[in-house]
Amino acid sequence: MSKPVLLITRKLPEAIEAKAVQNFDARLNSNDEPWFRSGAEIAKRANEVKAEGILIAAGDPMNAETIAALPASVKVITTFSVGYDHVDVKAAKARGITITNTPDVLSFATAETAMTLMLMAARRAGEGERMVRAGKWEGWAPTQLMGVTLENKKLGVLGFGRIGRELADMARGFKMEIHYRDVNKLPPELEKGATYHGSDDEFLATIDVISMHVPGGDATRKWLNAERLAKMKKGSLVVNSGRGGSVDDEALIAALSSGHIRAAGLDVYDGEPVVNPGYMKLENVALLPHLGSATIEVRDAMGHRALDNLIALLVEGKEPPHAVR
Repeated sequence: MSKPVLLITRKLPEAIEAKAVQNFDARLNSNDEPWFRSGAEIAKRANEVKAEGILIAAGDPMNAETIAALPASVKVITTFSVGYDHVDVKAAKARGITITNTPDVLSFATAETAMTLMLMAARRAGEGERMVRAGKWEGWAPTQLMGVTLENKKLGVLGFGRIGRELADMARGFKMEIHYRDVNKLPPELEKGATYHGSDDEFLATIDVISMHVPGGDATRKWLNAERLAKMKKGSLVVNSGRGGSVDDEALIAALSSGHIRAAGLDVYDGEPVVNPGYMKLENVALLPHLGSATIEVRDAMGHRALDNLIALLVEGKEPPHAVR
């Protein structure tokens, strides 16, 4: 009996590719060649092999145009990510294509990245690392690279979902006071003493650090704009490990340049892998290359979750455990 044809757009961890080959007629991208960046190329390859499933990753352009060009053989598209704002779910459903994702495995790792960025921004770690690597460090000095402590600071978590709550747990270890902004107030057992704010203005005026964990889409597009940045305390810190599009880059660059925002830490970017060149000119911003879930343990778990969804639908004829509704 022939195996279902699975098109995989990106190079995946070794164990995941081996599992894919075992269960599918898997068409791999073992060298991570950049054809995945073109929706037309994804559709072309899917048509050539008559793919029944497609395993994509965050940022792959699975928009309405791409989905319309897929062959009728495609039954399922699974994304190697929790977020699926790069997938036109409505267009897929109109064609009877199931969409699945990989939730519940990367919350802690992404919160670790947010905590790393927060520490880097507060303690000027990026500047110090660059100084040492450039051979410019001349020894300890009483006023060299003085940052600020996180102790007793008010952390504002924008989006108090799984990742935001994991970050809050970590931040409590740094003696930070937790505040959050979300669509609704959470029950006390999830808040764990965190303070809910029902308005943006109150939230922004209260906190010393904002860490952003909101989904992509029109509702959050450039949420952190010039108006909202102006409402934050002078000397505040900005951290974003959620979605690059939720920050107005030009507004944040201006606030960092003026000193109104002391420092920022970013792991995601609007239009990545392109990064606004204004950030490159600033010392007071720490820039990471979308490392949120980049641990061996998490990437393996994501891969297994993605393949389990595909196996359920294409091999076992069952409802996949993580279908997007």
